[in-house]
Amino acid sequence: MSPSHSEPYLSANERHPERSLQFDFVRATENAALSAVDWLGRGDKESADAAASDAIRGTLEQSDFCGEVVIGEGIKDNAPGIFLGERIGSWKFPSPRFNIAVDPIDGTTNISKGLPNSISVMAAAHVPHGAKAAMLNIPTFYAEKLAYGPAVAAAMTRDPALGFTLDTPVAQILERVAAALGKQVRQVYVVVLDRPRHAKLIADIRTAGAALRLISDGDVTAAVAPSLHDSGMDLYMGIGGSPEGVLTAAGVLALGGDQQLRMWPRDAAERAEITATPAGADLGRIFYAKDLVTSPSAIFCATGISDSALLPGVRLIGRKVITHSILMRSQSRSVRYIKTVHDLDFKTVRRSPDRKDHYV
Repeated sequence: MSPSHSEPYLSANERHPERSLQFDFVRATENAALSAVDWLGRGDKESADAAASDAIRGTLEQSDFCGEVVIGEGIKDNAPGIFLGERIGSWKFPSPRFNIAVDPIDGTTNISKGLPNSISVMAAAHVPHGAKAAMLNIPTFYAEKLAYGPAVAAAMTRDPALGFTLDTPVAQILERVAAALGKQVRQVYVVVLDRPRHAKLIADIRTAGAALRLISDGDVTAAVAPSLHDSGMDLYMGIGGSPEGVLTAAGVLALGGDQQLRMWPRDAAERAEITATPAGADLGRIFYAKDLVTSPSAIFCATGISDSALLPGVRLIGRKVITHSILMRSQSRSVRYIKTVHDLDFKTVRRSPDRKDHYV
């Protein structure tokens, strides 16, 4: 249908402004990875987080958008970071408005120990005119999570008998995932964070006979992996950080997968605190990816710091540094893998404290 004479013509970039900004976000995660990798194995995760955060702020301060951080990792652990409510971007009006979810380093413990599975990751969702928000903030520290790929999501839509939720017994979930993928249960690969709180979950997965992969940290990578066609992972299960759950939602939406998430208060005090707010009405609700990221114009991007199932880590070869990034856009379901070679004799990163360019 052609627009009426009363409606202004909008270009594709005006309707979906993330198209013209998507590579700015990739540069931000690239610069965060380049800044953080110096701290790999040094036992100082807070300095690594601070370096990555400063690089993201500095890189994006000259990009013309009005970004409000609605998911910021600093609110979770009081470490250096990018915080809830912080402004990102140039904020020159009438630039488009975005909700931002960011984890400058997903896998800070891993980077401090020199271990695999650390990335810098961001998601941005365009807030349409008249809308209040495009991302939902989950107020609990932790959430129950279940993430699966496009084939499983499609099978659940086609055949309700294959459907499952966070309340479905683990053995039944694994049987239905196997049926959706045309596999036997023993061929289903499940990713779980290696935590004491998952002792029963791990036992149930092993009893059911599925293949289990335990990871020490980095659950954004783990939860997005089942939606990637070549990751070898079929399911992510367990309790992890709520902010990371919203980042995951942007990723799986761009890939056609899905995620289920429910708030998981750590103790009676947190439960009482949430119950006293409007969010208390949703304590038992299962949120799906489309509930967490409501805008159709969203992007997800990440750059590897140390090797992970999602991306290779930063490589230093002489005076060159190679980074590997992924960029996904929900509107088109496009997935780009970006390999960038940085020349250390020329490469600079703009940092937020002094707003100056620094050689890497």
